[in-house]
Amino acid sequence: MKLKNPLQSEKLRGALSAVHRRWEASARLLGKELKVKELKKFRWRNLLLLAAAGCINAVGVVMFLAPVNLYDSGISGTSMLFWQVTPPEYTLSLFLLLLNTPLFLFGMRKEGILFTLYSLWTVAVYSLASFLITDVLPVDVSAASPFAEQDLLLCAIFGGLISGVGSGLTIRFGGAIDGIEVLAVIFAKGLGLSVGTFVMIYNVGLYLIIGMVFSSWILPLYSIITYAVGNKTVDFIVEGWDKAKSAMIVTTRQEEICQAISEEFGRGITQINARGYYSQEDKCVIYFVVNRFQIPKLKSLVMDIDRMAFITITDISDVMGTSIKQR
Repeated sequence: MKLKNPLQSEKLRGALSAVHRRWEASARLLGKELKVKELKKFRWRNLLLLAAAGCINAVGVVMFLAPVNLYDSGISGTSMLFWQVTPPEYTLSLFLLLLNTPLFLFGMRKEGILFTLYSLWTVAVYSLASFLITDVLPVDVSAASPFAEQDLLLCAIFGGLISGVGSGLTIRFGGAIDGIEVLAVIFAKGLGLSVGTFVMIYNVGLYLIIGMVFSSWILPLYSIITYAVGNKTVDFIVEGWDKAKSAMIVTTRQEEICQAISEEFGRGITQINARGYYSQEDKCVIYFVVNRFQIPKLKSLVMDIDRMAFITITDISDVMGTSIKQR
């Protein structure tokens, strides 16, 4: 439609401008509301626990790894490398802040403001604790570990274990202590990689660079032990020692099996109607959550009732809600 009257054209531009301003105001208001909702989940208890996690991580890195030139993984390991190849005035604490802070801020839109605040707080405590140990407290960490001296294997194992506890606690209470995890979440999918694979590739590259810089592969190889121990420790802290298992039982005698399981374990059970492809027979899939100690008893109960039942047992990373039978 062509507007010949200048007054009409001016009115139309004014109306469009007003709509645009309202849209921008609405978008800003929505953004504020989302942030407010997220910040309502903030917990002071988490800050205290995250501070403890940062201190624990600092003990593992500064009192076990750094004195014998072993390396942590991710940005922490990168910071240690920069610390060792730069003049003394550039401290580990400085590199931890300089390298981690931009990554967490970059990932704020993806991970959320609360995650970013928790992570930055933990990194700040980690950096401060590292500074206190190296420059303030009466502890000599310049040439050997105060606990394991210059034993590379002990330092690798216990450094990875302790720093893994710190990293695991950070994840468990809503943050991250290493910016490489944020990069992995953002870029791994686009590269066709899993988050774990992305982090592993980064760390392998880091250890290769360390080996080339110092013309020695002994320390990078011991650092891989640190990385492996730390990873297992993080899994233990985040998921627990006794990981839950899901059991799926395909059977035609579902009522008897469900009754026996319910009486034995006292938990709720889910039934899913199914049909065998080859037999074209109606079946039922029973879904049930157990721990590893209950698996033999579960198999025995099912086999006693239906020798033809098909059973699969799978690890579960996390469980929310309850399956306890309502009485």
